[in-house]
Amino acid sequence: MCGIAGYTGTKNGLPIVLNSLRRLEYRGYDSAGVVFGANGRLRVIKTVGKLGALESALGGMVADIGTAVIGHTRWATHGAPTKENAHPHGSCDGKIFVVHNGIIENYRELKESLQRKGHVFTSETDTEVVAHLIEERLKREKNIERAFDAALTEIRGAYALAMVHAGEPGTIYFARFGSPLVLGLGKEEFFLASDPTALAGVAREVVYLKDGQRGKLMSKGYAVRPSKPKIEFLDIDPETVKKGAYSHFMLKEIFEGPEVVAAAMRGRLNAVTGAVKLGGLEQVASELRKKSALEIIACGTSYNAGMVGELLFEEFFGVPTETALASEYRYKNDAPMKNAAYLFISQSGETADTLAALRKANARKCLTLGLVNVVGSSIARETVAGVYNHAGPEIGVASTKAFLSQLTVLTLMALMLGKKTVAAKRLAAELGKIPKKIGSVLGDANKIMHLAKRYASYKDFFYLGRGYNYPVALEGALKLKEISYVHAEGYAGGEMKHGPIALIDEQFPTVAVVTKNALYEKMVSNIEEIKARRGKVIAIATVGDTMIRKLADDVIYVPPTLPQLEPMVNVVPMQLFAYAVGVGKGYNVDTPRNLAKSVTVE
Repeated sequence: MCGIAGYTGTKNGLPIVLNSLRRLEYRGYDSAGVVFGANGRLRVIKTVGKLGALESALGGMVADIGTAVIGHTRWATHGAPTKENAHPHGSCDGKIFVVHNGIIENYRELKESLQRKGHVFTSETDTEVVAHLIEERLKREKNIERAFDAALTEIRGAYALAMVHAGEPGTIYFARFGSPLVLGLGKEEFFLASDPTALAGVAREVVYLKDGQRGKLMSKGYAVRPSKPKIEFLDIDPETVKKGAYSHFMLKEIFEGPEVVAAAMRGRLNAVTGAVKLGGLEQVASELRKKSALEIIACGTSYNAGMVGELLFEEFFGVPTETALASEYRYKNDAPMKNAAYLFISQSGETADTLAALRKANARKCLTLGLVNVVGSSIARETVAGVYNHAGPEIGVASTKAFLSQLTVLTLMALMLGKKTVAAKRLAAELGKIPKKIGSVLGDANKIMHLAKRYASYKDFFYLGRGYNYPVALEGALKLKEISYVHAEGYAGGEMKHGPIALIDEQFPTVAVVTKNALYEKMVSNIEEIKARRGKVIAIATVGDTMIRKLADDVIYVPPTLPQLEPMVNVVPMQLFAYAVGVGKGYNVDTPRNLAKSVTVE
């Protein structure tokens, strides 16, 4: 949820950490803070709101050369977004400061115990107990590193932690359990971040910490315990984490759609022969083909992608497939499905509920697969096999390009595992044309966004679709809710008459996916039902469909494609529509309220 950044080395670390925090602000933007050495003592600056407020408060401040700097952007869990609740949090003596991502589940009992010993707390957060706990352990251990380790043994929950102590001004202590943390390795300088995108352009080598690993960064070296760290190359172009000429990351990432789909296919699909090669699945492909069931488990946008994958796997792989919400699956008292495989989808690879569901499946000795975007993430490491999206960093909190890449990879997986039928070969050939077709939709972006602004004043929306387009209706509604704070519901077209149609009136527009496929006439009937009740309809229709113009109030045209690939084309105008409504209302669509990019807490 929150963003952590740290630096120790031979430079003024303050601008380096601020730059990293700027790249991490999508992970949390309720408040921000830093702690750094200045004039021989530790200085803490914290502000409420987005990072700009912290930068203004810092003014021209400079960190002492050779001292460590750690910073944090917060997404509130315990305690409101206030200056007191902002990180870093300190000990009573002002010598220890920590930043933290995750949740300390036993913080209440720890806090009560520490208060009985005389510790005074100044915040409502769970994080502050860590600083006081280390302070208390230091009285007994007489060694900072041992006190840090001892405190960790008493903490129950999930954490990515960074700590500085006034007695060792050039050292950052760190630990990871359940929340991501990555080290950046340089020459006489070392970095710390909760997401590798924060290290793009400053570190070429990184260590993705595993659960239970801890250690320290110093200007002359680093140490990781208990297991030996694995050094990996960081392959992130710094330009991909910049907005460029676009006004928002979300718009930039929508326009990256064609390249994202092409990148997900590159080296994996031969559109002429229909051959698919997914290196990450080769080792388990024969075992997968023997499975009698598949369960897809995910949250949010990834769940909607999984619903499309369910239909693809059943149609082309021929295996009964179910899609489950990770937040529900992890608590089900279910019997393991016999001879089943489990696919976990997550953009970040760190989604807390999805990760917990994966660990449940792993404990049952199931075959687990991952579909993630972030290299080295927890889900990527803990699944038996899997596939990367190759979508590049996604900075906008509301997922757009990652959704397209997920749909692309799910299609490739279904083709790889299924029989090489005429229909499969046709699907593979058409998949190769999808980037150009998405580009065609983007060519009408200004028209779509102009239309959206005309509907920006409405407070409620329905999104309707059938078959492969039902999950797209869910995704369209989700985007509008996330970005514009407008109430929207996605429904299967056939369910309208079973209750929701009671809400239809002149003030309740419907976005209906009515592209030319086997369910076209059914969707037309749904639109007629809505129009009979004076509801407004925005139709997403196939180019050349003139009849729909007579029925709908407004029409957004998309190029024709196979029904199985329509979600990849039809979701793009929905993304643009949501973007334009949000911008039209004056919101920062990259950082929507109450949301964070990576949901690493329950």
